Amino acid sequence: MTTAKRGIVSDDLFQLTSVTNPQFAPDGQSFVYVQTTIDEEKDEYISNLYVQRLEDKKPVQWTFGTARNHSPRWSPDGTQLVFISTRTGKSQIFVLGINGGEARQITFLSSGVSNPIWSPDGKKLAFTTPLKQDQTVFDQEEEKKPERLAALEVTKMKYKSDGEGFWKGHYRQAAVVDVDSGELTQLTDRDYSVSVYDWSPDGKYLAVGADTAENSDLSFTYDVYLLEVEKKAMRLVTDGSGYFGSVAWSPDGRYLGMVGHRREFENATHAKIWLYPLDTKELTCMTPSDFDASVGDCIVGDFQQGASTPGLIWTKDSQGYYFIASEHGNTNIYYGHVNGVMEPILVGEQHVYGLTVDSASQKAIAAISTGDKLGDLWLYSLTGEHDAEKLTAVNDVFLENIVLSNPEAIEFEGADGWKVQGWLMKPIGFEKGKKYPLLLEIHGGPHAMYGNTFMNEFQMLAAKGYAVLYVNPRGGHGYGQEFVDAVRGDYGGGDYQDLMRAVDYVLEKFDFIDADKLGVTGGSYGGFMTNWIVGHTNRFKAAVTQRSISNWISFYGVSDIGYYFTEWQIGTDLSDIQTLWKHSPLAYVNQVDTPLLILHSEKDYRCPIEQAEQLFIALKRLGKKTMFVRFPEENHELSRSGKPSLRKSRLDYIINWFEEYID
Repeated sequence: MTTAKRGIVSDDLFQLTSVTNPQFAPDGQSFVYVQTTIDEEKDEYISNLYVQRLEDKKPVQWTFGTARNHSPRWSPDGTQLVFISTRTGKSQIFVLGINGGEARQITFLSSGVSNPIWSPDGKKLAFTTPLKQDQTVFDQEEEKKPERLAALEVTKMKYKSDGEGFWKGHYRQAAVVDVDSGELTQLTDRDYSVSVYDWSPDGKYLAVGADTAENSDLSFTYDVYLLEVEKKAMRLVTDGSGYFGSVAWSPDGRYLGMVGHRREFENATHAKIWLYPLDTKELTCMTPSDFDASVGDCIVGDFQQGASTPGLIWTKDSQGYYFIASEHGNTNIYYGHVNGVMEPILVGEQHVYGLTVDSASQKAIAAISTGDKLGDLWLYSLTGEHDAEKLTAVNDVFLENIVLSNPEAIEFEGADGWKVQGWLMKPIGFEKGKKYPLLLEIHGGPHAMYGNTFMNEFQMLAAKGYAVLYVNPRGGHGYGQEFVDAVRGDYGGGDYQDLMRAVDYVLEKFDFIDADKLGVTGGSYGGFMTNWIVGHTNRFKAAVTQRSISNWISFYGVSDIGYYFTEWQIGTDLSDIQTLWKHSPLAYVNQVDTPLLILHSEKDYRCPIEQAEQLFIALKRLGKKTMFVRFPEENHELSRSGKPSLRKSRLDYIINWFEEYID
């Protein structure tokens, strides 16, 4: 008996598997990756490491249990794997031999560790750990009693961070642990945080990053330094003019490659590739002027857990490097040569969200998702015809009884004559001649990008009988530097027009859309825009605003990024209340007639919940149709990595609101 196929429902979140972070072994014959599932009963994520030989094509699970095991890296000789695990409570470093046996814990620090990096000889691991100024890595080894409640003294503007909470005097410091003995060496003891990127091939230096400004509240640069391991001295590589990171040393030791920019357009600036030759010490931008795309992965997603894209992956001969860049709704693989030439290597309608390269065989393993494919690992040849071979099939059994909507790409003329790209998903079970309601989805950022990737939320809405429209209005990456920058100082202007023209375009082109049954939703900047839309048009029958901004005046002081983000994006500060209020959706609340559901996390420090509280009270006082839903203990990342049960609850609230007020 054949089971009828169905679309995605909110409960399916607990059945789906995410596969991320592939890493080739040094011999190029094996690879490791991270597989993440959800334990519905415990309401937690479980991540484990899997290793697979290319010739066997059979994955072998190497870690077990209910912890998060992630960030795997092979030792230089390929005999060991290092990874981070939460199995003891805090994130600690574990090492696992390829011949089997139990994983061995080699750090025991009370604040946990992050980002382990092998030394070239395979004897040590560099990492970072948060320390107070009167604390060392040796103090951390002692068991600490639970802290009692205490007053929090605040002297910095950057005193809180979404997802991390309040700053309590800790700075990330660099340290090294001996793999065999467990002996610790602390490399930095600074009054600022340090990031660790890569060892020099001779093992004498670590490339690290830091913002060393005396007044960090007014500093928005991040520099690269060389940290001499023996002397613990730091030497500046970059020039204090921009934001640089993702540093990778060339195999021959001649170059430092990195990703960054000089803040020409503040946080709207394209990330570029830079080289620092150790002989000339002249930092040079390698991205050609005609390469008008951002290096890295800018695609918005709501499914993959712990995805990590590399910066530069050097070739063995140190003459070039592979990298990922975001362009026209895709992330693809490119190659750059030290002489400045850049060329596409693997392009398509896809989202490359992970990459590893074996230089000797000229093969790559890429983690790839598309609009109707959840995400798997693929083996590619980097030469010739780029033949592809699927290496994993983590969701294939589940998908046997599932039908997904395949998004159709669209392009239309937005405001000012600019071309705007988007996608339209037909409802599951689409019947020609039948009319369907339409939901407009708006991404956050605003400097992010919708693209050719699986979106669980969109598929669920399509399964409920909705057409789903999502587009990249001005402000999003992927369409040139001018396009990204165009939203700054114009929130609610050209971006609003781009979105309304998107709706006009699909209503004209697709006769199956019911113009009387429109809905709109979005989060963060998308929540701001949802609020703006319902205050400026009544064409939508229902709206759902998520983790939104409603009042730029109060946002300036309550968000963890408020004072500088507002100045960068709106173009003014508290000295110009009139302009801030003009761009605030709350100023137009009396014009809202659309039923509005307000979803917000209680520990969202990026767009604090008071933004939702103000909006709800203002609407309710005016007798408008609204409801306010608060998600306890969650932050700005609820839709992507929040508690699984609350992620499901969020999806249910969205669909129930649209079903009540649109259908």
